[in-house]
Amino acid sequence: MHTVLISGGGIAGPALAHRLRGHGFGVTVVERGTGPRAGGQAVDVRGVALDVVERMGLLERARQVRTRMRGMSVLDPEGQEIDRSTEATFSSGRLDSDDIELLRDDLVDLVYEHTQEGVEYLFGNSITALDEDGSGVQVGFAHGPSRRFDLVIGADGLHSAVRRLAFGPEERFAHHLGSYLSVFSADNFLALDNWQMWLSDGDVGFGIMPVRDNSELRIAFGFESGPLAHDTAALRRIVVDRLASLRWEGPRLAEAAQKAPDFYCDAMAQIRMDHWSRGRVALLGDAGYCPSPLSGQGTSLALVGAHVLADSLARAQGDHTAAYARYEERMRPFVTLNQDLATENPGGPASEESVTRAKNAFTLDG
Repeated sequence: MHTVLISGGGIAGPALAHRLRGHGFGVTVVERGTGPRAGGQAVDVRGVALDVVERMGLLERARQVRTRMRGMSVLDPEGQEIDRSTEATFSSGRLDSDDIELLRDDLVDLVYEHTQEGVEYLFGNSITALDEDGSGVQVGFAHGPSRRFDLVIGADGLHSAVRRLAFGPEERFAHHLGSYLSVFSADNFLALDNWQMWLSDGDVGFGIMPVRDNSELRIAFGFESGPLAHDTAALRRIVVDRLASLRWEGPRLAEAAQKAPDFYCDAMAQIRMDHWSRGRVALLGDAGYCPSPLSGQGTSLALVGAHVLADSLARAQGDHTAAYARYEERMRPFVTLNQDLATENPGGPASEESVTRAKNAFTLDG
């Protein structure tokens, strides 16, 4: 039995674990968090990624927990409505689409629950060293003894430790897109009923959507900035200060950001690499080809990538050189098309035509 270590317990890693387990691989997932990650923005499962979720047996459950927005309002800096739509929202696109918008933590939970049986999970741990030889990879961990695996897959996000250990510093591959995104939750102090609010004020803006049967808000706040140190405490202070200066609901939004236990903030950036594999190590999802949330396609790329990588390894019967080559050959045009969505219309969403073309530009059984 070929053994595979996957770093990252978000969406990409467990999705790959599910497929590999079905093909008879021995799979271990290491995740630095103490359990499945809570919080995060709403994510979209679009186009061919819906086929992946269906093949996992999770499509109906995903539809059950999807968001149920009725529409959105666009506000001026004073909080006055200047536009509204009951046909589409900025976060999900057209409301009559077959695509699914759901909370990231709901999708994480669905995939994790589906893979618990037959997959070893190591929570509260992380990879610190990779020592590859002709027959495998000796992996060092932050906690516990080193272990040996046939293959190692980095599905550990924008700031991938596996990528750093196997390929070099993040600065070689990260391309900053000029802004930051913060996401955090709050009580529904606006009493929104399945209705989103969007506001732009100079170089900052936010979207607010109610979730959990309208009991909670998820707030996505963006601001323009050059690269900043990846320091959560410092980024929280910046977000709180910028929110406090807003003319509409600034104090309450700033207080929510200050108190939120699930506060997140990171650069809008893409990972661009000439190769996603080196020896027995390969990268999946944001670790190898993050398109940034500006594309709206990070989750779909992760799901499709997981399917293709698992399929390639199964077809090659564990021959990682052949499998990784096929994975890259199949995925790279799809990745490029979807990454381009983030830069097509700076300051706004890509066109509906471009999104439709990108999300469907792949055939799973090719």
